[in-house]
Amino acid sequence: MKAKTKGNRDSHRKATATKRCSFYNETLCQGNDCEEREEECKSNDNTSDKSTLCYVLWQNKFTNSSDVSVRLKGCWFGPLDGCHEENRCVENRKGTKGDLYFCCCAGDLCNKQFFHFPNETHSKVPMSTIPLVSPPQATSYSSIILVTLIPMFLLVLLFTVAYWFFRLRRMPRFDELPTKDDMFPVSDFTTQIVPYKEPVQLIEVKATGRFGAVWKARIPPNNKSEEKFVASKIFPRQDKSSWMTEVEVYQLVKMKHENILCYLGAHEAGGKLPYNIEYWLVTEYHENGSLCDYLKSHLISYNNLLKISEGIAKGLTFLHEEFSAKKPAIAHRDFKSKNVLLKDDLTPCIGDFGLALIFHPNRLVCDALGQVGTRRYMAPEVLEGAINFSRDGLLRIDMYACGLVLWEVLSRCSIQDGPIGNYMLPFEEEVGQHPTLEDMQETVCQQKKRPEIKQTWKDSSYLRLICDTIEECWDQDAEARLSASCIVERISSQRLYSL
Repeated sequence: MKAKTKGNRDSHRKATATKRCSFYNETLCQGNDCEEREEECKSNDNTSDKSTLCYVLWQNKFTNSSDVSVRLKGCWFGPLDGCHEENRCVENRKGTKGDLYFCCCAGDLCNKQFFHFPNETHSKVPMSTIPLVSPPQATSYSSIILVTLIPMFLLVLLFTVAYWFFRLRRMPRFDELPTKDDMFPVSDFTTQIVPYKEPVQLIEVKATGRFGAVWKARIPPNNKSEEKFVASKIFPRQDKSSWMTEVEVYQLVKMKHENILCYLGAHEAGGKLPYNIEYWLVTEYHENGSLCDYLKSHLISYNNLLKISEGIAKGLTFLHEEFSAKKPAIAHRDFKSKNVLLKDDLTPCIGDFGLALIFHPNRLVCDALGQVGTRRYMAPEVLEGAINFSRDGLLRIDMYACGLVLWEVLSRCSIQDGPIGNYMLPFEEEVGQHPTLEDMQETVCQQKKRPEIKQTWKDSSYLRLICDTIEECWDQDAEARLSASCIVERISSQRLYSL
């Protein structure tokens, strides 16, 4: 007690025992450096006449609660009589919810713990002596707030600029039209999300697209199951509406089908800050990848041509048909070979429902949902902006794209006469790999061109039916196109005939 009294009389007495303090800076959490650590207190010429102390600056979130938010911890060079106690970091000033509090002390790591005793009404700490960072130079609470908030504001601004720059660089790469978030209002989403509770370990990126990246992921073994691999599709924050649409489609009660990608669950992931949030969708993983990727490196037999074509048609038939209110009709609206996955036995399954449209009973279809999808797979009426927004009209848009996908499969069939060329996307020969909307309008609508169906294919007794089916799918007149169920009947008969 005598030593403390003496220290209170001499405002410039040095606390030479203090060499280390606990250090923490809330603003560094923006860079994932949230750990509290030790700091060596090093004085300089400007602080040689002051005591070496430790301090804590914190904020009480509630007046009568121990729920506090630490802002800063570290070394401070100042008068020891500014501290309420020498060996403990104590503040006894009364305050209200949201107030900032300060305490200091002398001794190694004495600020590791701190205390607030508001019943003691006296305060020995002038507001002008509260430090901001180590070493402190600011002289007011307003300075503390500025030093805390300005770096956070700059980081948010930096993330915002980086995000917009990334979006501008990324859009042309995927050969797709951008989709506005208000096309799928969040308020329309009523499905209760079933969270995926298994621990998911990301392994590698398998594909990237308009709505994010698809990862190969691992579920570690446990007492109930062995190790297994899944696919985790990760949506960035700005594409939440697409994630919600896809989850709503997958969680329809009667959505299970052999030719629809098997859904396992979904959840939100990320930090407390809004721009860290990601939206995950977990499905079964198929090593063969997409139909597009498989065709690039593989030829397929005639039997597999029929199997894949029939499976695609069955998947679309399932989507397009209404079984009950629990399984309404669904238009995919972005059907293409990249959105068809192949299982180990080459059974196709359709995925990627981020642009899908569910025809709920007694709900109108908004005519603002028009020109979406991938340009090279857009039907003539979509390219011209002349869409029939009836259910039948929107489903026939999928059938046009189906014809293009069947052409891709046929082009890689090994049964055809003559040399088989490298895999090409639909219209790649006519407009290249990155067509503009104007390129597709001129080719499809004005010139009425379609990918070439070789004469040798038409002359083959095996391939003739597939050729006719493709041409009837991509007919310029939407009402003349085949339905998915009609394709199933044709190819099923052909498979029986070929056995």
